Amino acid sequence: MQTAPFKEPLTDPLRNGRESQAISLSQRAYELIRQRIVNLVYLPGSILDENRLQSELKLGRTPIREALLRLSMEKLVTIVPRRGIFVAEIGVTDFQQIFEVRMALESLAARLAAQRGTEANWQRLEQLLESWEASARDASLQNIEILAFDEACHMAIYEAANNRLLQDTLSVLYALSRRLWLHLAVSTESLVSRMGEHRQILEALRRRDSELAGKIIEDHIRAFQDSYQEAFLGATVTNR
Repeated sequence: MQTAPFKEPLTDPLRNGRESQAISLSQRAYELIRQRIVNLVYLPGSILDENRLQSELKLGRTPIREALLRLSMEKLVTIVPRRGIFVAEIGVTDFQQIFEVRMALESLAARLAAQRGTEANWQRLEQLLESWEASARDASLQNIEILAFDEACHMAIYEAANNRLLQDTLSVLYALSRRLWLHLAVSTESLVSRMGEHRQILEALRRRDSELAGKIIEDHIRAFQDSYQEAFLGATVTNR
């Protein structure tokens, strides 16, 4: 009796299950560590000890290491051979480079969103803005809460642009910007004054006015940049 030549199965359910679980744990480690770095729970320059991270996050060594490697590629972690793993420092060069790139890519995302966005995208932004407008008068709002609103609005625009590479890149840049803002402790008033600009952006997006949407978001980012710079210079003078 002739038999067909043996072929390795295209899928191995057990192996694929293990790989999916590993990916899930790695992603969880990445998200938890990233959140703590961006929100300054882990301060710039501090050591990231793998054993301590395993204990805190209740995750194994492999997902922790994979997460740290990924975060090093996003400039949030610095790996120094034979010395250790550290939360990346924050410097004036970082400030300049982040905003140079964000200015160009945020404008591109807004223009693409105006061309490609759907009513579902606009409804999502509308819901976020209504939630913000209902909360804006709360005097107890903290910077971290205001930035969560701002981030959600930007992420909604990135999604509407329908370009995964652009979305992922801007997500990394936003995380770096958010860490800068919290590190410099910019005034809450500066943050609140910028949030209303998202309403103007949404109106331009709904009208499919890509040039106007791009210009408004450029002005929005530039205003944030000016506030950062003012806070950075103030911190420099104070520390002298």
